Amino acid sequence: MLPDDAIDRINAGCKSIGDLCKQQGIEQWEIVAYQSYGHQLDIEAGKISLAAGGGEGGYGIRVVEGGRFGYAYLVDVASAGSALTQALDVARASPSIEGFVLPNAEDAPAVDGLFDQRILDLGPEDLLEQADAILSEVASLEPRAVVTGGGLGVGATASAILSSQGIESSGITTSHGIGVQVSIDAEDELTSSYEGDSGRQLLQDVPACVSNAVKWAQITRGPIEVDSAPQDAPVLMTSEGFSPLFSMVVPTALRGDRLVRNESFWSGKNNEQVLASDLSLIDDGRMAGGKSASSRDGEGVPTRRQILVDKGQLVGSFWSTRDAAQQVAEGRITNAQTTGSAVRGGHQAPPGTGCKDFTMVSSKGGHSQEALLERMGDGYIVHSVMGAHTANPTSGDFSVTTSTILRVEDGQIMGPVKQAGLSGNLAGALLEDVHLGDEVRIQGSYSSGSMHLPDVLMMQGLRINPA
Repeated sequence: MLPDDAIDRINAGCKSIGDLCKQQGIEQWEIVAYQSYGHQLDIEAGKISLAAGGGEGGYGIRVVEGGRFGYAYLVDVASAGSALTQALDVARASPSIEGFVLPNAEDAPAVDGLFDQRILDLGPEDLLEQADAILSEVASLEPRAVVTGGGLGVGATASAILSSQGIESSGITTSHGIGVQVSIDAEDELTSSYEGDSGRQLLQDVPACVSNAVKWAQITRGPIEVDSAPQDAPVLMTSEGFSPLFSMVVPTALRGDRLVRNESFWSGKNNEQVLASDLSLIDDGRMAGGKSASSRDGEGVPTRRQILVDKGQLVGSFWSTRDAAQQVAEGRITNAQTTGSAVRGGHQAPPGTGCKDFTMVSSKGGHSQEALLERMGDGYIVHSVMGAHTANPTSGDFSVTTSTILRVEDGQIMGPVKQAGLSGNLAGALLEDVHLGDEVRIQGSYSSGSMHLPDVLMMQGLRINPA
């Protein structure tokens, strides 16, 4: 799947572009390269509908002169000259950021678990066998169920960074992902659930997300009648339901540039309580096997493990080099520097600021679902939401809908609700009387990074509007 010389080729390309920068006497420059390869297949209507493979990638050039920066990207090193001219033109037309320079080289110890040779050894036939195993598992768990959508894939990415400041690093990461949409269309009722799993290491042939999709397609059948009046109620959000809202709102609120521009609901609250007193938020750029972990961030700065909220108190924030320099230059903060939190989505854009592998933990530990339901009393379980991308990361307000929701009375699950609206303010709901489950699951994210979250019971500040 990955050519043996992939790293050598992109390193050579970075060096070639770097030499061109030197020849033109550019003050500071940074070259990044990505080359990805993979195999994937899709599942539709219970059948494998498409199998494909291939690769993509390219180079990104960032130049800095007198605090001005420009960026351009290219696919073929042969076009480096024109791309470099474009980056310089952008820089010379841009405003200067006083004090903005590219970071200097520092040692960055390797992070374990980001590469799995077994993934490189997989071919299309292996994915076909895995897809067959998933289809068979769904049929055995629920004869009426059909995998109506989803797929699986494996990939490997070779990446490199080279800069005028002495940063030179390259490596290979792997990935394996599975997602299934399971539907049950019977007795004039259609229910469905999407579940997925992914990681740097080889997944099980049939991961737990498959049976979980079947389970939620089953337990949301036969909706019960409930009072349709809007009501404030405790809500137990599963990891899958909570992560879209959390990832949309919380990491964004912790960006240093947003905090100092008063664009975060936690602006001006440094060292104040912003979460329940037992909750902490940790971003670990060095998490072994982390989906977003790496030895260096998107600018080549060594990554780190940092605590953003410590036992309810706001104590940290995310910074990249450029954002830190800009906010200091504009006088919004007297001192700021990178926290190794620069992130890239590939070679086509300059780095931004974000999280890596982001976790919420409680000093009180986690609790079983039974214990959480007993504490809840009367309320709801929400397993997925629609419209999380509309949540306001400045205020924390949100209003979403869900069709995977269960009614709970006196700590017992009574049955599913056909559909409901869920609204509130996430910052307020997390401020007190919050209880975490005992199983942390890795979820995707609307923001950068990956979310490592358990089920979360919020007793205050949420409103349910059953359909």
